[in-house]
Amino acid sequence: MTGGKSSFLDKVLGRLDRLDPDGLQTVVQRLARERSFLETLFNTIEDGLLVLDPEGRILYLNRAVTRLLGLRPEEAEGQPIGQHLPDLDWQKIASLDHRGGEHGLRLEFEVQFPRPRFLRLFAAPLDGEAPGSRGVALIMHDATEARQKTFEAIESERMQALTLLAASVAHEIGNPLNALHIHLQLMERELKKLRTLAAAPPPAKREFTLRRARPQRLPGPDEIEAFAGKFDRYLDVAKGEIARLDYIVTQFLQAIRPSPPQIQRASLNDVALGTLELLKPELENRGLMAEEKLDPHLPPAPLDPAQIKQALVNVIKNSMQAMTRGGVLTLTTGESADGVWVSVADTGGGIPPEQLQRIGEPFFTTKKKGSGLGLMIVRRIIREHGGSIDIDSHVGRGTTVRLWLPHQKRRTRLLRAAESAPDAT
Repeated sequence: MTGGKSSFLDKVLGRLDRLDPDGLQTVVQRLARERSFLETLFNTIEDGLLVLDPEGRILYLNRAVTRLLGLRPEEAEGQPIGQHLPDLDWQKIASLDHRGGEHGLRLEFEVQFPRPRFLRLFAAPLDGEAPGSRGVALIMHDATEARQKTFEAIESERMQALTLLAASVAHEIGNPLNALHIHLQLMERELKKLRTLAAAPPPAKREFTLRRARPQRLPGPDEIEAFAGKFDRYLDVAKGEIARLDYIVTQFLQAIRPSPPQIQRASLNDVALGTLELLKPELENRGLMAEEKLDPHLPPAPLDPAQIKQALVNVIKNSMQAMTRGGVLTLTTGESADGVWVSVADTGGGIPPEQLQRIGEPFFTTKKKGSGLGLMIVRRIIREHGGSIDIDSHVGRGTTVRLWLPHQKRRTRLLRAAESAPDAT
C-alpha cells in the first residue's frame, strides 16, 4: 500500500466517530472501488496469489490459483492451506513470518490436480521486515511449460549451455595448466643443472692451471639434497594442480553426462555422517565448527548413497564458503509424513531475496569465483530421486538448504480422494 493511501486511511480511522452517514458512505464507496481495482489487477496476472492468515487459513486467492490448483474461492476461503497443499510445510513458512527482517522462502513442488503441474512458490510475509505475524502471501509460478519445450528449443539451449560450460571450464583449466607449465620448466632447468654437474669430468692433475679456468666436480650430498628439496616443492604444486584439474573436469562431466541413481534402501544418517567426516579436515582448516542434529529414529529410505553424498558435499562446500572463521555449520536430519530430509544450515551472510529467486539457474552464483555447476548437480540428483530442495535464507543470519527424499521410489502428489477428480493418466 502506498504512502498516500495509508495516509488517507489513517485520517479516516482517526475521525471515524465524527463521520456523518454521507461521509461514511463516501469512504466505503472509495474502499470498494479500490478493492475492485485490486481484484481486477490480481486476476489479470498469470501467477497464482494466495493470502493466508497467521494460522494458515486462506483469506484470498486470485483466478490463477483456481487454474493451477482447482480451488474455488467460495469453497477454499477460510480453509487451512494444508488441506489443499499437503506437501507444503506451513510451520516453516509461519516461522519465517514471525522472525521479521529481510528474508524469503523459495519452494518447488508438483501437483496432479486438476492436471499435472510443476510449480515454483515464493513466500513473503504481509508485514514485510517487521517481526510478528500478520499472515503470508504465497506467489505461485507455473513452470510446467518451461519444462516442456519443443525438441528444437531444447537442443538449441543444450548446445548453448554446452558452449558456456566449455568456456567456463576452459577458463578454470587455464590457471592450473599455467601453473603446471611454469613448475615443469623450473624442474627442467634444475635437472639440466644437475646433469651438467654430474656429467662434467673430474679436473686433470696438472702442475698448474689457467687462471680463468673453473675446476669441475661432482655435486656433493648437500647440493643433491637442495636439488631434491626443490623438486619436492615443485612436484607438490604440480600434484595439487593436477588434482584441481581432475575436480574441474569431473564436475563438468557430472553436469553434462549424469548417471542414473542406483537406488537402494539406505540410512540418510549414515550418508550425512560420512559426508561430514570427509569434509571435517577442510572445516577445521577454515576455522569452522560443525554441529550434528541427527534423528536417531530415522528409517531407511530409497536412495543412491554415493549420489546423495555428492549432493551433500556440494551443499556443505557452498555453506563453508559463505562463512568466515568461527562460523557454525549445522547438519540436521528428520522425517516428514511421506519422506526423510537432511538440512545444511550456515551462519553466513545469507542471500538477498532478489538473488534467492535465481538460485539454481545455470551459471548463476553468489560467489566471486564459481560457475553455478554445484547446485545444478544437486538439483538434478534430488529430482531424479523424486525429491525436492527448499532454500530458506535470512540476510545477516545465514542460509538453510533442505534436501527432501520420499519414502517411496516414485513420488506422487495427490489431493485427498474426496477433494479431487479422478487421477489423470
